[in-house]
Amino acid sequence: MKEFLAKRWFLLSLVVVFALGLIVHEECATWADHEPFRNAVVFTVLFLMAVSLSLKALSSGIRRPRGTLLAVVMNYGVLPLILWAVTCLIGNPEFEGLRDGLLVIAVTPCTLVSAAVWTRRAGGNESIAIMVTLITNLLCFVIAPLWLLLFFGTNVELKTPFSEMVLKLGLLVVLPMVLAQLTRTHRRWANWATENKSKLGIAAQCGILAMVFLGAIKVGPDMVGENAGHGITLIGIALAVVLFVHIVVFWLGIASGGWLKLSREDAVAVGFAGSQKTLMIGLLICLDLDFLVIPIVLYHASQLIVDTLFADYLRTANDHELDCN
Repeated sequence: MKEFLAKRWFLLSLVVVFALGLIVHEECATWADHEPFRNAVVFTVLFLMAVSLSLKALSSGIRRPRGTLLAVVMNYGVLPLILWAVTCLIGNPEFEGLRDGLLVIAVTPCTLVSAAVWTRRAGGNESIAIMVTLITNLLCFVIAPLWLLLFFGTNVELKTPFSEMVLKLGLLVVLPMVLAQLTRTHRRWANWATENKSKLGIAAQCGILAMVFLGAIKVGPDMVGENAGHGITLIGIALAVVLFVHIVVFWLGIASGGWLKLSREDAVAVGFAGSQKTLMIGLLICLDLDFLVIPIVLYHASQLIVDTLFADYLRTANDHELDCN
């Protein structure tokens, strides 16, 4: 039981925190609109995540850039197009908010932690996953607003203007990652961050849970009481969409790596890094634009579960192939 809780505590906490936010959404409504607190949480979480990343692990990804480039194209090009095509099938005007929330997933960069962890677990090239994480997160302050502008056009009035979003993502996403790596130039701090990587990860995950709580407060009016039936329908549709998109992009990434004659390790990294999305930045965008947070929360939670199964399958298949040889 202890081992199960140790491995799944974050997923369980996601459910508990989200449910708690729905329950107390009326009493805590002002919290969700407190932008300085929200920005401080995002900045701190991204700094904690980035400070434990060692750039020395990028050597393989730099020497063999085709896998990295393919994964970036999958994450920031192929996945948004597939997700946009799927959302076009949701024609009911009642689900317009759901479509908006789903499209935020498309513009979100690769997750800072789990892509590398799951790639390593599957026997893939961890260096590529880390490279894709850094590239997509560093570019998100430009790529995310551009995709949103393409999706919604100038006819839709977004809560945050394009130029303001570019500046905000630059300050809250790029700046903490740069500062984190500058901190690592001091050997003592770099060694400390590496030695305490797991503790920093837990602290960062607690920050993510705080953002999930704020997101749950925002969607509370649409999920409880008289709207409970509609909320359950939203969750069902969102879960089906995120599972379909993630699974398709994951295996398409691995297949594309095979078509380009990448090594098995590089192709596996493309599968994970090309299909995973980070929760923190997705939540930030949803809260800033007043979009539904349910899709990004479900995408993150489902990718953790699904990719665990995929990683174990790929690891077992590779071990079996080695034994046969």
